[in-house]
Amino acid sequence: MKVKSLVAALLVAAAPAAFANGAAAPAAAPAVPQTPEAWLARMTDMTKNMSAYKDPKVFVPFMNAVTEPGFYTTMGNNMMDPGNWLNMMNSMTQPGAYTNMAQFADPNVYMKWLAASMDPNFYTALLTQLSDPGKLMRWAMSPMDPKVMSMLTNSINPNVYMKWMTAPMDPRAMQLMMAPINPNLYMGWAGASMNPSSYGDMWKGFATAPYSMVPGAVAAPAAAAPIAMPNWTVPAGNFNFFDPNAWTQMFQIPGVTAPAAAPAAPAAPAKK
Repeated sequence: MKVKSLVAALLVAAAPAAFANGAAAPAAAPAVPQTPEAWLARMTDMTKNMSAYKDPKVFVPFMNAVTEPGFYTTMGNNMMDPGNWLNMMNSMTQPGAYTNMAQFADPNVYMKWLAASMDPNFYTALLTQLSDPGKLMRWAMSPMDPKVMSMLTNSINPNVYMKWMTAPMDPRAMQLMMAPINPNLYMGWAGASMNPSSYGDMWKGFATAPYSMVPGAVAAPAAAAPIAMPNWTVPAGNFNFFDPNAWTQMFQIPGVTAPAAAPAAPAAPAKK
């Protein structure tokens, strides 16, 4: 009886470890802001503020955030801080601001929205937020929210006006004033405009050679070496005019098959 009890106890103790080792760890989900402050920080960052419009799964929590009264009271308080304006204007000079807008050239963005337009769960999520009784009650009680009182009293707070008077001496203001004469600014924007990945995941393989070149070790191709052309019919088996991936593969630079190595000379026969 004691042996059976001991075996049962060992099985119970070992089961969680066995299941933990066998189960695959879930993939980390992209970070979605959870607070009004985090949403305002993202939406005033010109390198990230279009993320809510590129993916319906991000648009749903964004819609939930902007329909909360606390979002607008936080926005009012942030607008009185010159540092938030400087952060927003500095983000406009970053090459990521170009990438942020250029990613709308990715057809996958519109395919996501097309799929969401046919998904009842998408409409259910939006209507549930707009008809939430708790949210309607928060709007009705918003005039008595302490955050609203804080926003009103900040308008007569001398410290707010002192921040605006000293804003020109802020290092972020100096950085913004020096940005137009910074050569790296223009080189960064030029690099972002010529980087295929700036236009979305689908364009990352646009006009790229499917072979690597080693400096100083490029051999001339053999006379009869076949040209490796991209297969435009994958995966459908025939050319699909409605598949954007098929069209982008047509613009790839064909790779040259490396010449075969010369056969080794036979070993000399041993002398007898």
